[in-house]
Amino acid sequence: MNFNKTAVFLALSICSCFQLFAQQTETIYLSGTDKDHRVDWDFKIDKGRKSGEWSKIAVPSNWELEGFGIYTYGHDWRRLRPESAAIGQYKHQFSVPKEWKSQTIELVFEGVMTDTKVMVNGKLVGPVHQGGFYRFKYDITSFLKFGEENLLEVEVKNASDNDTVNRAEKDADFWAFAGIYRPVYLEVKPKEYIDRVAIDAKADGSFKMDVFTENIKKGRTIEAKISDLEGQFLGSVFSAEADRKLEKATLNYQTENPQLWSPEFPNRYQVEVSLKDGDKVLHKITQKFGFRTVELKAKDGFYVNGEKVKFKGVNRHSFWPSSGRSASRALSIMDVELMKDMNMNAVRMSHYPPSQHFLEVTDSLGLFVINELTGWQNAYDTEVGKKLVKELIIRDVNHPSIVIWANGNEGGNNYNLLEEYPKYDIQDRTVIHPWNTLGETNTLHYPSYDYVYNALTNGDKVYFPTEFLHGLYDGGHGAGLEDFWNIMQESPLSAGGFLWVFADEGVVGTDKDGFIDVKDKETWAPDGIVGPYREKEGSFYTIKEIWSPVYIDKMDITPQFDGKMKLENRYHFTNLSECEFEWQLINFPKPNASEIENEIQKSGKAKSPDIEPDLTGYLHLDLPENWEQSDALYLTATDPHGRKIMTWSWPVKSPEETAETIVSGTSEASASASEKDAVLTLSANGVEISFNTENGLITSVKNEKTPVSFNNGPKLTDENSKFKSLKHYQKGNDQVVEMEYEGPIRKMVYTMQANGWLKLDYSYFLRGRKDFMGINFDYPEEKVKGVKWLGKGPYRVWKNRMKGQNFAVHQKDYNNTVTGSDWGYPEFKGYHDRMYWAVIDTEESPITIVSATDDVFLRLFTPKDSNNENTNPAFPEGNISFMDAISPIGTKFKKPAELGPQSQQTEFHHRDDHQRLWGATLYFNFGTK
Repeated sequence: MNFNKTAVFLALSICSCFQLFAQQTETIYLSGTDKDHRVDWDFKIDKGRKSGEWSKIAVPSNWELEGFGIYTYGHDWRRLRPESAAIGQYKHQFSVPKEWKSQTIELVFEGVMTDTKVMVNGKLVGPVHQGGFYRFKYDITSFLKFGEENLLEVEVKNASDNDTVNRAEKDADFWAFAGIYRPVYLEVKPKEYIDRVAIDAKADGSFKMDVFTENIKKGRTIEAKISDLEGQFLGSVFSAEADRKLEKATLNYQTENPQLWSPEFPNRYQVEVSLKDGDKVLHKITQKFGFRTVELKAKDGFYVNGEKVKFKGVNRHSFWPSSGRSASRALSIMDVELMKDMNMNAVRMSHYPPSQHFLEVTDSLGLFVINELTGWQNAYDTEVGKKLVKELIIRDVNHPSIVIWANGNEGGNNYNLLEEYPKYDIQDRTVIHPWNTLGETNTLHYPSYDYVYNALTNGDKVYFPTEFLHGLYDGGHGAGLEDFWNIMQESPLSAGGFLWVFADEGVVGTDKDGFIDVKDKETWAPDGIVGPYREKEGSFYTIKEIWSPVYIDKMDITPQFDGKMKLENRYHFTNLSECEFEWQLINFPKPNASEIENEIQKSGKAKSPDIEPDLTGYLHLDLPENWEQSDALYLTATDPHGRKIMTWSWPVKSPEETAETIVSGTSEASASASEKDAVLTLSANGVEISFNTENGLITSVKNEKTPVSFNNGPKLTDENSKFKSLKHYQKGNDQVVEMEYEGPIRKMVYTMQANGWLKLDYSYFLRGRKDFMGINFDYPEEKVKGVKWLGKGPYRVWKNRMKGQNFAVHQKDYNNTVTGSDWGYPEFKGYHDRMYWAVIDTEESPITIVSATDDVFLRLFTPKDSNNENTNPAFPEGNISFMDAISPIGTKFKKPAELGPQSQQTEFHHRDDHQRLWGATLYFNFGTK
């Protein structure tokens, strides 16, 4: 007997001593409990890697991740079926105590991909199960040898004999895995037992429960009592007679003022249900649930507990890079916590029901759930579909987090199955067809901004796209979300929406030396807001701010600020008086400081305002005298459960004030100028800067120690003006160079200060729409090591993804990250918002740039091309730029122009800014003495 069999035998023996003829169901695991706790079984596969010989495999697992068979992505599956459609043979021995002979023993599989044939001691225990994402079980009592070892044999076919199962589950936009990937266990219960319950607990306190029993005798009673999760009873015991001729008994009860379940307050209760013979308890189970009412109101909206709600949701696959679809409770908690941290309130189970523990976590932490029957773009046939709808609902019916069922996805809808849902769902929840219109719902995927506007303005269906803003690389998700959400937030017909998708689906290739494969060459799986190991992308923080239930519209802190802030309560069930607010006055380190930590000058708490959901009001900050001498103001909101909702940050000092404190110092010598061979050279405090007098561009820079390869600028990024001439002259201790152009440039003036700083004042005037606008310089990318800057970060921004960044001093090393394909975050290259100053670390000498003008974007190089033109935003020539306007980014299926007002090109010389000049004042330090 090996170690695993010994462990199982001991576990069973110990259980039998404590629970002989148990009143409660005992669960005995034959496999491990999750991806991190597994048990070795004997295994052989007939095709692919490691085929043809018996070996060991850890259960639960997907066999591809254990080095067996071959990997296939869903879109490849039909083409690769001859090679990938393997059969795996599992064997496992276990012992059963003699004392269990009088019990009922069921063998439960939480999930197996795909066709599953089960034998115990050489005998088939029931029909082959088809469908890879569902719990199924067999009564194996009559097949067991009590007091002896038993042999469990499981044959798993990766390709189903029913091709509608293959089309629903394999021909899809997700990885096609195989094997016993969820736990396997025994359920031990009395001969007469409660099989399951179905609960409908409404917000008015009414409680209805169907109790399904097996093998009961005449005269039995069903008794129930409700308590909170700490065991405090809610009301009294209630009961009903159990009729052996009927499938179920129905119990009704009325409670008084229960605490309701919602994502904001996920209050739960439990009901203890007993099957009794007189006073004797034959069997009992305990089921958790929540009081809440969900309803769809035609031409109106989606309501929970009488309040209209909007889904701030995301789609989620059950996935982990090193274990495929084999998951764990710890992973479920991690994912739900990340969603809650993004201020989401909903998740869609795309495109299959998740592990049971995920729904337990959405219940306990609080998220609305759409639970889904598989059918990516093809449906199960009616015969197998009916069985799977039943398995889906009887497992998950009691989860208060589930508010909607989805009957397949994107055309994978078998309409004949619609009548099956109310048969098993005592709550009769709404059923939808994602992507389609069904009943009073419209869930069209990947709409344009114009479609959403028309659907919510001129339509009559409750609209909530179950997939929108399809993330790809760094596009979508947060990019475009604010415009979409503004119209969704305002429209009565909107029930919100669900972003695609939560995580990049990258699998560790055991056939590729551990390379994480996201199928990015085909742009199939680098779609996440987070990476395979949950690395956070920039959109994570954009979503967090846009979906913050405490909403603060755009504002600036000026010297006239009186501490009064306008807040909007975008919660559904929470008064802002239940939240906490704390402010901080911050000073930042200077560019030459070795540390980047903020210095907190003062902090305090603000009295939480009494603002009901959907209303606005004011928060008052009691700031000290001289608060305006600080660099920035931070405000943090915390929810009633201690979760940080959002930290907002605003500069207090202007860029001009900040620049004055940095660009200082005097020199005993004056700046000088010399001109030779069409080159003008300015010198001061150890720095020499040379200009080409024929085109006005910087040709070279050097300090006392080294050349600095900063040159070939400034050039206007678009419609570059024609250089005419330059003149230079002494002004005090400084040297001034004035450039003259024909065209958009109206001013280009350099001042070489005696302290060695080079000041640049420039302005220009443009007409029309532009992808971007500013000035460019060149610097060799291979010589850059990193950047430190004061501005909004640490992530780059796009024109249609500005929110979510923190105003602070940030630092990051150079990288060439392609978002979603590799995960060196935050990405180095791109546009950076509201630069006050920056220090570019190079192999030559640090280059310090200070802006005395607000709202200047720092552009650092050009990201590598993605494999989709929609997610390749426009960038100017050159590689270090100072921008007034930057480009938006698109999604997998939509160009930026289709995503709303923020996603359009910038319009220059609009009628509202008839004579506006664009430009800035910048200071450069290339390494003075």
